Amino acid sequence: MTSTTQGFGIDIGGSGIKGAPVDLGQGEFAAERFRVDTPEQSTPDNVIAVVLEVLRRFEWDGPFGCTFPGIVKRGVIHSAANVDKSWVGVDLEKELSQRTGQSVTIVNDADSAGVAEDRFGAAADVDGVVIVTTLGTGIGSAVLHDGRLLPNTEFGHLYLHHHHEAEKYAAASVREEKELSWEQWAERLQHFYAHLEFIFSPDLFVVGGGVSKKADKFLPLLDLSTPIVPAGLRNDGGIIGAALLAAERAA
Repeated sequence: MTSTTQGFGIDIGGSGIKGAPVDLGQGEFAAERFRVDTPEQSTPDNVIAVVLEVLRRFEWDGPFGCTFPGIVKRGVIHSAANVDKSWVGVDLEKELSQRTGQSVTIVNDADSAGVAEDRFGAAADVDGVVIVTTLGTGIGSAVLHDGRLLPNTEFGHLYLHHHHEAEKYAAASVREEKELSWEQWAERLQHFYAHLEFIFSPDLFVVGGGVSKKADKFLPLLDLSTPIVPAGLRNDGGIIGAALLAAERAA
């Protein structure tokens, strides 16, 4: 089932793979999303099998977009911090196009969420530099300037002043693993966002990822001069952005 007003997005994450048809005019799901746990052995073959299962679930047979938690250049995967290392060098766009016979667009997961936030979410009316971060298994980032994406920024891998890699110090998964209080976690986030603020002087920070549903527990604890707000699309931005980018490319 396809239509010109609908697209389809799939979001490959470190913990789950989810997909849904997207209403491209409204920037929202056209049906309830379907989620499958990321296979424990998150190899290309295992993950691609789940992606195909998600497509079959909706009987989708048109162009679709798919996010990946790593650097993506022209459909080829160049890093894999939170999935199996065998992904590096895989041409995921070509693999999925061959398996489905469709036009496929592969995009970094945070970049996808950033594009969706710029079109339909918390950054929709904001000019200048917007930095979208996704706090989850790791930390993803997207930078937009007047709506134009600068792809493949990896701010989760910045080293902060105490030699901690940002995502190993301040990702949402670290808060859970170390059982940090919201206040303790906010102190770690403060180091991260203050560092980004100093380097980029952005006009807005947008915070996505599953934990953005609880933004009121930690965002008010941050002391920044840049406004910082939760993602308007919460954790759905990856799917919506992937569907948008795929539809635009197909057109």
